Amino acid sequence: MAIERKARATWKGDLKGGQGEFDLESSHAVEHEQVTFASRFEQPGGKTSPEELIAAAHATCLSMALSSGLTQAGHTPTKLETEAQVTLDDGSITAIHLTVRGEVEGLDEAGFEQAAQEAKQNCPVSKALAAVPNITLHASLAS
Repeated sequence: MAIERKARATWKGDLKGGQGEFDLESSHAVEHEQVTFASRFEQPGGKTSPEELIAAAHATCLSMALSSGLTQAGHTPTKLETEAQVTLDDGSITAIHLTVRGEVEGLDEAGFEQAAQEAKQNCPVSKALAAVPNITLHASLAS
């Protein structure tokens, strides 16, 4: 079953002086979100950027894939918290650093690390970002 999601972006003016906005048209969860050169390349100032949206997508996808894998293995997680840091350098995304911390009963660190690595390789967003040269993952269980 194919799933499609849609977003729309509008940009007005030149790159440095112009501004844009985007809408998440499938869900309407975000509408008229502003983006500027400064919010992308300097300080966010309450606005987002494409790289921050990629980070959010990757963190969410990894959490969901890991939850699925753990549950299928009989270890339903109590909580998973994932952070993604996307690095934009000289016009390219050069690195994504993922950190996931989990609360999972009956699973040791090695088992959690293995499940997290499998989730990283299998989540659809990871697959879409396969051209990024450096994607790292640090996985640990909450103390």
